[in-house]
Amino acid sequence: MAPDRGPEQSDEHVTPTTRLSESEDSDTDFRKASTEEDIEGNQSTAVEEAQQFLAQQAEQAQNFTTRGVLVGLAIGVVICFSNTYFGLQTGWVSGMTMPAALIGFAFFKSIAKHIDLPFTPVENVLVQTVAGAVGTMPLGCGFVGVMPALNFLLKPEENGPLQLPAGKLILWSLGICFFGVVFAVPLRKEVIIREKLKFPSGTATALIISVLHGDGDDAKIARHECGIGTARRRSADILRSRTRSQDVLHPSSSISGLLPDAAGNSQAAPSISNQGTDPDESLLGSGSKSDWKAKIRLLTTAFGVSGCYVRAAMLATIPDTLSSYFIPHLHDLPIFGLPLAKNWLWTFNPSPAYVGQGIIMGPATTLHMLLGAIVGWGLLSPLAKKKGWVSGPVDDWNSGSKGWIVWVSLAIMLADSLVSLGWLVLRPLITHGPQWYNEAREYLQNGHIWKTLGFQESGRGLYKALGSSERAGSHRLRSRSASQPRAPPEKDAQSEVDAPPAHLVPNRVVLGLLLLSIAFCVFAIRVVFGSLVPYYAIFLSIILALLLSIMGVRAQGETDLNPVSGISKLTQLVFALVIPSSNPNAVTVNLLAGAISESGALQAGDMMQDLKTGHLLGASPKAQFYGQMIGSAVGAVVSAGVYKLYTDVYEVPGGMFQVPTAYVWVFTARLVTGKGLPHMAWQCALGAGCVFALLTAIRIKGQGKWWQACK
Repeated sequence: MAPDRGPEQSDEHVTPTTRLSESEDSDTDFRKASTEEDIEGNQSTAVEEAQQFLAQQAEQAQNFTTRGVLVGLAIGVVICFSNTYFGLQTGWVSGMTMPAALIGFAFFKSIAKHIDLPFTPVENVLVQTVAGAVGTMPLGCGFVGVMPALNFLLKPEENGPLQLPAGKLILWSLGICFFGVVFAVPLRKEVIIREKLKFPSGTATALIISVLHGDGDDAKIARHECGIGTARRRSADILRSRTRSQDVLHPSSSISGLLPDAAGNSQAAPSISNQGTDPDESLLGSGSKSDWKAKIRLLTTAFGVSGCYVRAAMLATIPDTLSSYFIPHLHDLPIFGLPLAKNWLWTFNPSPAYVGQGIIMGPATTLHMLLGAIVGWGLLSPLAKKKGWVSGPVDDWNSGSKGWIVWVSLAIMLADSLVSLGWLVLRPLITHGPQWYNEAREYLQNGHIWKTLGFQESGRGLYKALGSSERAGSHRLRSRSASQPRAPPEKDAQSEVDAPPAHLVPNRVVLGLLLLSIAFCVFAIRVVFGSLVPYYAIFLSIILALLLSIMGVRAQGETDLNPVSGISKLTQLVFALVIPSSNPNAVTVNLLAGAISESGALQAGDMMQDLKTGHLLGASPKAQFYGQMIGSAVGAVVSAGVYKLYTDVYEVPGGMFQVPTAYVWVFTARLVTGKGLPHMAWQCALGAGCVFALLTAIRIKGQGKWWQACK
C-alpha cells in the first residue's frame, strides 16, 4: 500500500502567485547555470590568453643572442671581481641581478641607433641570467671560504696546507659548477608553475625590467602568473552584473550589497576598484609614457650617483695605490678611543662599498649582524679574556679571543640551520601528509598503479558513449540549483600555464646532462685531490647536495634567502659521522663535502630566481638554461683566475683579506670531527646553540603574528 501523500493539487488550485514563484525559481536556476558556464569560460579564456602571451614571448629571436651573452659575460666578470674582493674580506657575495639588468639596459640603450634588432625584456632576462651566473661563482666554487681554508689554514697534522696551481683550481671549479644548474630544471615545474612560489628577488627583477622597457601598458606580463585569479575577477564582475539585473527584476530576492557565492551563501560584494586590478598587474602593468620617462630619469640619476660613490669607494679601499698616499688614515679609525681600539679592536672602517652592501642586504639582515658584533666583540671577547679562557692577543685566530668567539657563532649557525631545515622537511609532511596518504590509498584501491606500470591498458573498456537520456541527465546536472554546493574544479594541466614545450628543456637532455655533470664532478675532484677523497665520499656529498638543494630552493622561493651556509654546515655534520676522526684527511674531506653541497644549493637557487624572472616576462626557459650553463662555465674559470690573482698579490690571511669565512669553515670541520676546541669553548657553544635553537623555533612559530612582519 502506497503511503498517504495527501490530496493531489489540481491545476484549478494553483494560484497565479504560485505559478510566478515557480517561474522565478526556474529563471533563477537558468541564470545560475549560465553564470557558472560564463565563469568556466572566463577561466579558460584567461588561461588561453596567458598561454598565448608566453608563446609569443618565447618565439622572439632575442631570447638567445650572441650579443646578449657577451654583454652578460662582461657584466658578470665585473661582478665576479667585486664578489671575490668582498667575499675574501667579509664572506658576503651578491647575485646583483637587478644591477646587471640596469647595466645591460643602459648599454643597449646607448647603442640603440646602431643595432637592427631591438633590445627587448626577454633579452634583458638573458643578460642578467648570464651575469648572475658568472658573478656568483666565487661563492659557488668555494673561493671565499673553502679554498682559502685548504690553501692557508690547514695544519700539517691535517695534511695541509694544500697549495693548488691555477690549472687545478680551474678544473675544480668547472667540476662543481654544473650539476646544481641542471638539477634545478625539473624543480621549476613544481615550485614556479604549480605552487607559484614568490621568489621575491626574481619577481623584483622582472618588475625592474618591465619598468625599464616601458611595458607599462601590457597587463599580460603578470596575467599568465595569476591567470586563474584574473578569471575569478571577471567572474565576480559577471556575478555582480547578474545580481544587479536580478535586483531590478526581483528586488525582494536579494539584499543590497550582497552577492550569492557558488554555494548559495551571501557574501559582501567586492569593490570594482579593488577587484579590477591584481596587485602584481598593478605593479607590472601600470603607468603611462610620462611615468615611464620619469622612472627612467630617476633610475639613471640614482645609478650615476651610485657609480660615482662606488668609484670613490674603490679609490678609498684598495691599498698600494695613489689613494693610499693621499688618504692614509681611512682604515681602523679609533672612534671609540685609542685604548679600546688597541686592546679590543673596536675600530671603524669607513668604506662606502660596505654602505652599498648594507643597502642591498636590507635592515633585517644588517641589524642582526650589528647585534652579533655587539654580543661577540662587546661581551664574549672581553669575557673570554678576563676569565683566562684565551692566552694570546685578541686578534689571534688560534690563541686569542678572535678565534674563540667563532666557536660560539658556529654553534648558533648550526642550531639555526638544523631547526630551519628540519622545519622545511616536516612542514610539507604535516600540512599535506594526510592528503597525500588519502590520495595514495585511493590510487592503489582504484587500480591506477597497474595502469601506471603498464599492466592495464587505458582507454579500453573504461568509457562508453552517452545515450540521449544520459546526456539529458548531464545537462540537468549542469543546470542544478545554486543551493547545491559546487565542487571546486580539479587542478589540471590547463591551469598550469607554461611556456610551449619546444622552449622547455627536454627531460632526456636534463637526465643526460645531470649524469654527465655528476661524472665530470667525480673526475675533477679525483684529479685535483687524488686519493685524499674516496669515491664514496664524493658520491655521498653529491647526493646530499641534490637533496638539500630542494630545501634551499623552497626556502628561497618563500623567504628570498637561500640557506647555503646552513646546508653546508649540515653536510659537514653528516660527514663527521661518515668519516672517522682518526682519518688524517677527515678535515679535508669534511671541507670538500660541504663545498660541494653549498655549490649545488647555490646554483639551484640562483637558477630558480632567474627562471622566475623569465616566467613572469615570458622568456624561453631553454634559452635561460643554456645562458646559465655558459655563464657558470665562464664564471668558474674567471673566479679561479681572480682568486689566484688576489692570493698571489696580497697576504692571505692578512690586513686586507682576513678571510673570516675560511676560519668558519675550518673551525666547523674541526668542531664536528672533535678537534681543536679551546678551553670552555664547547660549554659556551652548547649553551648558545640551545638558546638560539629555541629562538629560531619561536621565530618560525610566530610567522604571521602581530609582532613579526609578514612577507
